[in-house]
Amino acid sequence: MKNILHICQEAASLAAAQRPVDLFNEDSQQEAVFLSVARDTLDSLLRYGDWQELVREGCLRTVGRKTSYLISDFCPDFYSLVNNTIYIKNAQEQVLGAITPEEWMREKYFNLPSLNLKFQIQNGHFKFLTAPADNLKIVFQYRSSSVVFDERNGWEEKSEITKNTDVPIFDAYLVKKGILWRWYRRNGMPYEEEFNEYEREVKSKFGASLATRDISLSGGGFLPEREGVIVYADKKN
Repeated sequence: MKNILHICQEAASLAAAQRPVDLFNEDSQQEAVFLSVARDTLDSLLRYGDWQELVREGCLRTVGRKTSYLISDFCPDFYSLVNNTIYIKNAQEQVLGAITPEEWMREKYFNLPSLNLKFQIQNGHFKFLTAPADNLKIVFQYRSSSVVFDERNGWEEKSEITKNTDVPIFDAYLVKKGILWRWYRRNGMPYEEEFNEYEREVKSKFGASLATRDISLSGGGFLPEREGVIVYADKKN
């Protein structure tokens, strides 16, 4: 697996530029530019969508009648929820996906609470509309904020590049293409061709990470309008 320094060096070779030696050399503008565009590339890929490489399973244990839970307390690398993937695992009950602010207010002030638990993610918290039972094990899938592995520290996942030896979670070729066009742009050079090539590669890689069809995990036990959990649904349609 190629670390971020190796990938930047390959991008430099394609651009016929001086190859970086230490991305954290504070005395080199050239090194600083490569580190900056590498970080920008990984951040952009993180925000692109629910990559298979970033999907993790989280778990929340309810306590007493508490309705608000700080996400960073039980899921420190949480970036965003993968929709339609949250369930009460030990009771085989369904927890509906996050509701909109409008639905939240309507349910809270005008309607009687339903039998289904409802929640919204707000200000870094899981907030339930009605208090869940004590000690429920709620499981869900989420997009992790991690973008690199720390090769020197047992392949620990990290949300930011801090070492030359950090290895991107994403495909090395894709990261290299992202670094290349951004380096051209940062240096005031034409980059349209490289950008278009990168965009095609992103769409290709992202599409390949999705299931070819929707997968139902419901077992047919729910109402028709709520039947199934969509995992890696094809977003091109």
